[in-house]
Amino acid sequence: MRGVAALLLVLCLGVGTSAGQPGAKLAPGAKPRVRAITAFVRLDREHYEKQVADALAVVRKAKAEFEAAGYEVETVRMTTQPLAELVQGMSEDEALKFLGAFDALAGKEHFAPNIGPAMMHDSDDMKTMHLLERVLSTLPRLRASAIIADEKEGIHWKTIRRSAELVKYVSEHSQRSEGTLNFAGAAMVKPMGPFFPASYHTGAGGQFGIGYESANVAQDVLAKDKGNVDLAIKDLTAALTTHALVAERIGNEVAKATGWSYVGLDATPAPMGDVSIAAAMESFTGAKFGSRGTMTAARVITTAVKAIPVKQTGYAGLMLPVMEDNVMSERWDEGTYTVDALLAYSSVCATGLDTVPLPGDVTVEQMEWMFRDVATLAYKWNKPLAVRLDPVAGKKAGERTEFEDSTLKNVVIRALP
Repeated sequence: MRGVAALLLVLCLGVGTSAGQPGAKLAPGAKPRVRAITAFVRLDREHYEKQVADALAVVRKAKAEFEAAGYEVETVRMTTQPLAELVQGMSEDEALKFLGAFDALAGKEHFAPNIGPAMMHDSDDMKTMHLLERVLSTLPRLRASAIIADEKEGIHWKTIRRSAELVKYVSEHSQRSEGTLNFAGAAMVKPMGPFFPASYHTGAGGQFGIGYESANVAQDVLAKDKGNVDLAIKDLTAALTTHALVAERIGNEVAKATGWSYVGLDATPAPMGDVSIAAAMESFTGAKFGSRGTMTAARVITTAVKAIPVKQTGYAGLMLPVMEDNVMSERWDEGTYTVDALLAYSSVCATGLDTVPLPGDVTVEQMEWMFRDVATLAYKWNKPLAVRLDPVAGKKAGERTEFEDSTLKNVVIRALP
């Protein structure tokens, strides 16, 4: 622990704030960006503006503390109670109007909003999913999810079917099909995770969590310890712990000052753009992502994350988003890995299927089976996995996506087997 503390002091004093756009390449040895500081709130129709302001005061205080410590913060976020509870007692049109006002407020105040799962249980009223179809097709900022597997009920087969139908509808009714990017099926995902879209909570609110964008830290370590599994796990655990201790200190200090509860850090080394987890894995294996050794590299990273000795929340594993990681995007175009390969890697890490582009003519049944596979894998191994499928209306296999979302790299759409 003394060694970790000494390393922490060196990094805090010797490395400045990284500059540039989110996802831009970071210099070796740079601190990770803070991807998300997420507040968990319970809003009501009459007082939501004040409740949002109160939550923003907390996450902005945390943001200021990170910036004072030399960290760049990309987003502050807010996750409400599950959608059906949020709009309880409203007609669908009233709910859409209220959610539209919340979406606009998020734009004005510069925070990312998440309205939780539209279905928590297979027995839930599916009318909330119809509302969510309209929300995701017309409101650009709101994220949401559906729970497709949990510990108590197992796999939610009806919710899976309805989720596939929702993705198909939103792909055909949202601008450039981008509404699908704001929805995920969440399998065995526990509450209080800071990363979207699968973030949710079911309590009274008044909590916050933190998530790093620390693929650059993994890159530094895995390049140095190329091929040495035991050493890489040890060194990556130590390197990630350095920054995790900063998050824990800031989280506890903000909690004490505000009266809110700090729920922990999701230490998953999230990638974005040129801050690439696939590049880190390639540095370790000496081969392209998807080649021999990729599964081992996934295990190294996940093992290191789970060994970090701080309060953790969320996935605590590895994210492999096809279109959010520039190296993964390049390898997708080259054909070095497939959807089945991503499912295989999910057996040793928390990933699932994330930002997977699909042809516009993909059927509901085809996507339903993909949701089923992820839910089955997650339930079998009791691990958090998510599904974010992105069919593009009017596009065929062999054509390229044309998303305008700046966090994505457009890729070739590949045919499903």
